[in-house]
Amino acid sequence: MELYIHYMGIFGTPIFMPVGTQATVKSMTPEELKEEVKAQIILSNTYHLYLRPGNKLIKEAGGLHKFMNWDRPILTDSGGFQVFSLGPLREITEEGVRFKSHLDGSEHFLSPEKVMEIENDLGSDIMMAFDECCPYPSTYEYTKNSMERTTRWAARCKEAHKNTDKQGLFGIIQGGFYKDLRKKSAQDLIKMDFPGYAIGGISVGEPKEEFLDILRYTTPLMPKDKPRYLMGVGTPDYLIEAALAGIDMCDCVLPTRIARNGTAMTWNGKVVVRNATYERDFRTT
Repeated sequence: MELYIHYMGIFGTPIFMPVGTQATVKSMTPEELKEEVKAQIILSNTYHLYLRPGNKLIKEAGGLHKFMNWDRPILTDSGGFQVFSLGPLREITEEGVRFKSHLDGSEHFLSPEKVMEIENDLGSDIMMAFDECCPYPSTYEYTKNSMERTTRWAARCKEAHKNTDKQGLFGIIQGGFYKDLRKKSAQDLIKMDFPGYAIGGISVGEPKEEFLDILRYTTPLMPKDKPRYLMGVGTPDYLIEAALAGIDMCDCVLPTRIARNGTAMTWNGKVVVRNATYERDFRTT
């Protein structure tokens, strides 16, 4: 599939999106991303940019593309996974999520409407609806309530989205590891006619066989003529499984995170450059 992103060109799929959490892919310049990695689209994080340096400052700077010197497509996630990761530091209600910043302990509140305001300010090409990501494992009742809330939040996000001519808003399918809930979530979101859809809430600590089961079940439920995005997946085996299942887009911090600690993923497997065997290896490629 070839995806056209308004004003920002075309990228082919299946594609992996490097993660620039705070408006930069750590340890890499924009030029290296383009010339060496051949990155066509990157991801930035709404939660982190909201806390620092702030969405209003980025808007004043001309939007995220100018702020980070990136003239290709950008996707911003909604912050739902980061809020999920805060655990006891957050409280989820129907209106939204109240949480304490991991930076300084200050209190904040994110609602679907607030997240849309932040992502509109950032000016990304693809923005994600605000969702609730269930921990693994979760009971059926908890997961059902969470999934239904995510659907209601998706409707509120669509209503609050103010920049529809320039920014595409994707819905996120939830439902944990219960197939009937995944099917219900997909059906309800498809009725809202988003320009793209994502699978959220897997690759959160479950065994691989459960991940694959839900991936292979959920992907065919998604429209074939719209981009299908699997969130937070970056190991080579999972990326291949995702592409085989029909996924168009994936993202993960893994490649740059392990690279900063001396590990590279190559065609010949994992290479740990700190190992003694490379002490006198002067190859450049």
